[in-house]
Amino acid sequence: MEDQAQELRELMSSHKTRIIAVTSGKGGVGKTNIAINMAIGYAQQGKKVILIDGDLGLANINVLLNVVPQYNLMQVVNHQKKMHEIVTDTEFGFKFIAGANGFSKIANLDVEELDYFADQFSQLSNVDIIIIDTGAGIANNVLQFVAAADEVCVVTTPEPTAITDAYGIIKIITTEHIDRDVNIKLIVNRVHSAEEGKRVSERIVSIVSQFLGYKVDYIGCIYEDSSVQASVIRQKPFMVINPTSKPAQCIRQIIGRIEKSDLGNSDGVSSFLKKFLRKN
Repeated sequence: MEDQAQELRELMSSHKTRIIAVTSGKGGVGKTNIAINMAIGYAQQGKKVILIDGDLGLANINVLLNVVPQYNLMQVVNHQKKMHEIVTDTEFGFKFIAGANGFSKIANLDVEELDYFADQFSQLSNVDIIIIDTGAGIANNVLQFVAAADEVCVVTTPEPTAITDAYGIIKIITTEHIDRDVNIKLIVNRVHSAEEGKRVSERIVSIVSQFLGYKVDYIGCIYEDSSVQASVIRQKPFMVINPTSKPAQCIRQIIGRIEKSDLGNSDGVSSFLKKFLRKN
């Protein structure tokens, strides 16, 4: 199985697609909203962006975007649709793929199905950015996304429970399930000041360094702001309805810091598939 999948991966485009997983230790910290607005921020820079809803249990990207996708990854896995047929255009400059429960089946695909899926997924290699909004917590499909991405953005808030859960998922990522070379970045959401974001981040970064011996990069905070809640109610991202707001400025700063990260030996979609399909 691995040999045949490898042959397909070697035929993929050499275009380096940056693949970012946005995750969190608990729900309700604004992870999905951040993923959506990051996609818009990249699109506003002229990047070709695809946002994948990887929250298999509580997918809600389509709700926040007020989009009703006709198809999802399940149709690709079942050979009912090709990858390009399930990509949904949005009015915000990026494309969207509904996840449903398609990815959860991939671990059990046979050789022929695996080859087909790898060939289909490789069609995404002509984009610049793929952002995967994972589910919250430590489910296997979440960790599978995290293991395969070039960068993992862990979202937390200043709440003690969110901080504890952020540390918990970082601990699992770095010690139990995947290689320790994963590139973990920290975003602190819903802060009232930059100082609060820095204080929360320093606490997490210090604990991770002390007890796990791992370096986490703090890449920014996002302010608590009325424009965020208004955007959710209107089903229009805050990067669009209020592009000069503090949260919008924060998203642009976070993207700028991500872009300064070296992709190293990553081959974009090829590397993602190699890691994602790897048997533990």
